[in-house]
Amino acid sequence: MNNLNLLRGICLVAIGLLFGIVSLGYKIGELSRAGPGLFPLLVSSLVVLIGLVTLARSYFVKPVPIDYNVKNISLVLLGLCGFTVLSQHVNMILGIVFLVFCTTFAGTTYSVLRNIKISAGLIAIAFAFKHLLGLQLPLF
Repeated sequence: MNNLNLLRGICLVAIGLLFGIVSLGYKIGELSRAGPGLFPLLVSSLVVLIGLVTLARSYFVKPVPIDYNVKNISLVLLGLCGFTVLSQHVNMILGIVFLVFCTTFAGTTYSVLRNIKISAGLIAIAFAFKHLLGLQLPLF
């Protein structure tokens, strides 16, 4: 199996089924009075549907060979782990900046100005989540 589209479909179906099965452990409720398991079940059902469409499509389009870069995977994992550690022990703003600047090294181009804009946008979203939704985020 050297078809990236087929692998994407299989992964999407597997992830959707995993979360869908876990969501069945919660009360589903009804559409008029949703339980805690309804939203995850609906989202996981959509993920499974997208996965099935991707699987079917993979048989009709030209196969894309599977290619991965260990350096890029490592950079993304380092960015996520650094974000988690910095957010927990310092503050989330520094974690967001580290995440953006670290993970964009995995891209084909690197722009400090673009990274600053992305960081500012994500920090603004974090402030909106904190002040508009009342989430307890360690921004400072």
